[in-house]
Amino acid sequence: MFIIVQFVQEHRWALIVGVVLGLVLGLIVGWVIWPVQWENASPGHLRSDFQEYYLLWLADQFAINRDQAWARERLGAEYWEEGTLVETLENLAGQHGGAEAVHLRALKELAEAPAPAPTGEPEEAEPAAGGGLWGSVATICGVTLVVLACVGAVIYLIRRIAARRVAPEAARPGVRVAREVVPAEDIAWGVDGPPLVQFVTSYVLGDDHYDPSFSIELENGEFMGECGVGVSETIGVGTPNKVTAFEVWLFDKSDIRTVTKVLMSEYAFNDDALRTKLAPKGEPVLAGPGKDLVLETQTLRVRARIAEVEYGAGDLLPNSFFGRLAMDLMVWVFPGEAPPLEGDAFAMPPAS
Repeated sequence: MFIIVQFVQEHRWALIVGVVLGLVLGLIVGWVIWPVQWENASPGHLRSDFQEYYLLWLADQFAINRDQAWARERLGAEYWEEGTLVETLENLAGQHGGAEAVHLRALKELAEAPAPAPTGEPEEAEPAAGGGLWGSVATICGVTLVVLACVGAVIYLIRRIAARRVAPEAARPGVRVAREVVPAEDIAWGVDGPPLVQFVTSYVLGDDHYDPSFSIELENGEFMGECGVGVSETIGVGTPNKVTAFEVWLFDKSDIRTVTKVLMSEYAFNDDALRTKLAPKGEPVLAGPGKDLVLETQTLRVRARIAEVEYGAGDLLPNSFFGRLAMDLMVWVFPGEAPPLEGDAFAMPPAS
């Protein structure tokens, strides 16, 4: 789901242009190049007044030539709804008098009589409607193009998804994964040892689609949850967006909660209205270099270390929006309930 959402966000204008061009092309093809053409319609498909004219003419001709096969073919009884042809002929006979009524009832008797079994060699099938050979070729080409387009779209999506699975985070700007954590003998990680994985992400002013998420998996590929950083609040107007608060979140598949903490600029942290507004999203934390955040669920613990903070400059208040933010996210996985934090249980690696 995250892959689809991010793909839409990154290619929003391309998708809009593609949909508009596809709609215009479809209208041109359907109305100009290959418009719908009706041919060889049966009497049952005609409008009621045209049906009346046609059946009166057919009844008069049948009264003259008495050719039942000819009349059956032009009645097209198999294309009428059951009982409709007989009812229509009877109604017309009631509306018209004299010879016309007699001819219509004779045609009605022919319609009620069972059709004779076919004898002799079968007649040659008529060419399909839609312009004969050229219409068939155009239809085949159109269907082929549609099938090729669908196959190409499926292959493209499969390749994108496969590429994201191989390196889902590294494929996005401002995000990288550090899976080779500093060895335990060089860093005092504490009783729980080094983290399972370390994620590194950075935000730069102007990245209006910044919303990295990281999948947490064991070495055997078992999915345990996700963590990430997202924009929580912006201020001001115009582009680019001025981010004044971020959300650092942790999702555990074995827990019912998504734990969130709100990383605020100095302006947002000291503004009572903004703190009240963002309070439901999570615990407020003032952003600063070297600041640590800890998020815990039943089986996961994420410790985020802010490596770098820079504020943007402009017409807004000082220290009100971020110009740059770099952060490390280290993940520990516990087989059962997460142990409680005790003092400096997790010594952090030195800032790079």
